[in-house]
Amino acid sequence: MTIKAIIFDVDGTLADTEDAHRIAFNKAFADNNLDWNWDVDLYDKLLKVTGGKERIKHFVESYRPDFVKPADYDGFVKHLHLTKTGYYTAMLADGLIPLRPGIKQLIDDAGAAGLQLAIATTTSPENVSALLEIGLGKDWNSRFASVGCGDIVPHKKPAPDIYDWVLNDLGLAAADCIALEDSNNGLRSSLAAGIRTYITVNPYTRNQDFTGAAAVFEDLENVTLAQLLDE
Repeated sequence: MTIKAIIFDVDGTLADTEDAHRIAFNKAFADNNLDWNWDVDLYDKLLKVTGGKERIKHFVESYRPDFVKPADYDGFVKHLHLTKTGYYTAMLADGLIPLRPGIKQLIDDAGAAGLQLAIATTTSPENVSALLEIGLGKDWNSRFASVGCGDIVPHKKPAPDIYDWVLNDLGLAAADCIALEDSNNGLRSSLAAGIRTYITVNPYTRNQDFTGAAAVFEDLENVTLAQLLDE
């Protein structure tokens, strides 16, 4: 069957964003007078939980059970995450988080070939927009037929919900699409939706289990569209 669409994850796939997220989280914690610090080793463990707000709650439950939760705990977490997003988007605006090698070329080639492009991510719409506006230009949204992100589905990766949402939005079957992911959670999500998936690793995910992936690449710099379409 001819592939009609490519669905992209964002964090770690389109750009090496994870360390920028970690730094932004730490700045948000400091702003709120919290003595929390997520170093690289800890953040590697926390990345097993998808979604920033979910990651904060997991950290509190698993690593700071002594933390006295405020009355409006959900509101507290949302505020922390909003502060973190502000720091993260400022880093993007300063050009500190470029697209990964080969990504822009792949997007250009896929568009020229008439393929639909889509996004399936757990990151916030603000983060997606800030990254792609810098990487692809202010009209980045016109390149994508569907943008699935944030909290629009009840369950985040590794559940298939976000991919199911994007497939429905595109009006395509799973067999019509391929996905690009960087993590085990992402791979499990896309495979659960029935989508053939390619992995492009980053320093945080390099040693994860990618059983079931169609192929695993260091990056996409020397990977052609034809290779991904299995032509």
